[in-house]
Amino acid sequence: MRSPGATPSSGRKGPPHVRLGSLRRRLLTAALVLVVAALVVAGIAIGLILHRFVRGQLDSRLDSQIVAIATGLEAGPNGLATAPGLDGPPFDRRRSGWYWQVRRDGTVLRSDALEGRDLDVPAGPRRPRDRDGPHPADGVDPWGRPVILRVLTLPPGAGAGPTVIAAAAPAAALNGPLREALGALALTLGVLGLCLMAGVVAQVHLGLRPLERLRRDLAQVREGRRARIPAAQPAEIKPLVAEVNALLDQGEANLERARTHVANLAHGLKTPLATLSMALASEGRDTDGRLSALVSAMDGQIRHHLRRARAAALGEAARTRLELAGPVADLRTTFVRLYAEKGVAIALDVPAGLGVACDGQDLDEMLGNLVDNACRWCRTRVRIAAAARGAGIVIAVEDDGPGLDAQAAAEALRRGRRLDESLPGHGFGLSITTELADLYGGGLALGRAGLGGLRAELTLPA
Repeated sequence: MRSPGATPSSGRKGPPHVRLGSLRRRLLTAALVLVVAALVVAGIAIGLILHRFVRGQLDSRLDSQIVAIATGLEAGPNGLATAPGLDGPPFDRRRSGWYWQVRRDGTVLRSDALEGRDLDVPAGPRRPRDRDGPHPADGVDPWGRPVILRVLTLPPGAGAGPTVIAAAAPAAALNGPLREALGALALTLGVLGLCLMAGVVAQVHLGLRPLERLRRDLAQVREGRRARIPAAQPAEIKPLVAEVNALLDQGEANLERARTHVANLAHGLKTPLATLSMALASEGRDTDGRLSALVSAMDGQIRHHLRRARAAALGEAARTRLELAGPVADLRTTFVRLYAEKGVAIALDVPAGLGVACDGQDLDEMLGNLVDNACRWCRTRVRIAAAARGAGIVIAVEDDGPGLDAQAAAEALRRGRRLDESLPGHGFGLSITTELADLYGGGLALGRAGLGGLRAELTLPA
């Protein structure tokens, strides 16, 4: 027996993996098969029509000859004779395949083209409907060459048996014109097929162009160059675009909620931990360092899980591309006012159109920490510059303050480390900026500025 908590195994398997391949190739293959089939059917039908037409013309010519012979039959010295002039072209050429012959009661009259030899003529019609007129027959001439026959059997007269009149044409008279016509037909159908396939290729290309445009729009959304896919789409793609845009809206709402929770948790824990750390650093509060180690471990765990939550909330596909010039100009206005008593001048060198794939709040927090740090330590001058470097964007914040040596720069990036306790703060600005930059695949580096002070280089993806 199965335990109550066990999950029954289903004998059904999921749908088999179907390899769809390329839509373009499938459409072109289907179109090629249909076009070839249509051309083959058309070629066969037209060939049959041409055969019937040419055969009809040939039969008509032979029937006219038979009628002329039947009309000119008369009694002769041997009991049967024909009117003169029946050996006109093309029946006057010897062994040409154009022959006529009359047979009654053992008497045979024939065209000169037969050179005195007889045609092998069938006895009667093969179809009942041909009894009152000439009927078709196939045979060979006395020299073994295939000929097309038309035969008319006249009923017996007074004291005489039936009269069989036959006219023959060479099989080449049918096959030759038919071969030429079919050759021209094949060439025409081939050219038509090429034109049809060119039209199909153009139609498939035009028909799939909206999908290619949709792919580019999705790539721009993924790169942060576009927030939504444009709604102006063909009717067949509109439902798909609407669903994708709804999914983007839902993802953005989920991201905003996650970011709010992360921000609330960060603000709720960062300041108490920093205060506790500074209190324990006072003389006599933590003689053996055990409490400071516990606080440091708590801070590391909190930051680790906050970083994981923030990375999961951001995700690679949730980034948006921001122009740098606007946010940097806003930061300059803000910090010039905050440090108006100090007389700080902030110079900008950010080209128009330069942007980063980063969330706006994160960008403001990172640049705000760097600019605030530069304004605190500068004498009077701060410079913010940005430029493309490889696949990323480097934003440099420089000041004309005292700067830091290499050891002090590495120390400044540690969490909660403050190099000068005389200024207010908790020492988390640069470390937070570093963590945020790492989430976006960038980084933060400190060095010597051209102005003489500290140079902070923030690298973010383009």
